[in-house]
Amino acid sequence: MLLTSPPPTRDPSGRSFVGVLTVDDQAIFRSVARDVIDATPGFEPLGEAASGPEAVELAAELRPDLVLVDVRMPEMDGLECAARIHSAAPDATIVLLSTEEYEGTRSVRSCGASAFLRKQAFGPVALRALWADHGRRSA
Repeated sequence: MLLTSPPPTRDPSGRSFVGVLTVDDQAIFRSVARDVIDATPGFEPLGEAASGPEAVELAAELRPDLVLVDVRMPEMDGLECAARIHSAAPDATIVLLSTEEYEGTRSVRSCGASAFLRKQAFGPVALRALWADHGRRSA
């Protein structure tokens, strides 16, 4: 689901934004993520996807800076989704999210993701820290 047309990379004041695509099969988490992104200065929600195939299409179209991907989704799991997004939008920083612990650090890297974060820890501070540690430019 495209939230808006892709925003300009700079607002009238010249400030850059980190465009974020959220991928999760649960509407409630997509809503929470949108609220967190909206509340974090320097970040803009570009779109949301409820499935892996939808996410791959949106990533290729929107070219997000940051993609938040749920690990457990029907149809296409987060690892496969991340790998396909990495191919479609190789400059995107991909972060895997889950409510459960995930011990597959090697799997995280092998699918093109930069990091893993538990959903319970996701908030503005974590969003800024993820970008500072793994993003390709500072917000």
